[in-house]
Amino acid sequence: MIARRPDMRLLSAADGHLGVEIARAFLPEVILMDINLPGISGIEAMQILHKDPLTAHIPVVALSANAIPHDIAKGLKAGFFRYLTKPIKVHEFLHTLDEALEFAKHSDQPVQIQ
Repeated sequence: MIARRPDMRLLSAADGHLGVEIARAFLPEVILMDINLPGISGIEAMQILHKDPLTAHIPVVALSANAIPHDIAKGLKAGFFRYLTKPIKVHEFLHTLDEALEFAKHSDQPVQIQ
């Protein structure tokens, strides 16, 4: 789905720790985060990103097969921008991505220290 968006480039990570490192290095506008990651959970990775001044402003969208209402509420309470369940609904995913990108345009950007 991302490949259909010429205005976007997808960076991927095999686990939560690498995802946090990539986010800190590249400062993406939006992060898509699976909940069930090797190493640390998506919730833990998102919380690390939200505590870091460099990445705290980045909206993180959860993508998960954990679709019961309790899991969704837990994810949203933890701080995800949105929580989408698998299988992904294309229209909902693209709409959420647009919302997150719009949010990113108006969020506080990190101060780069020279």
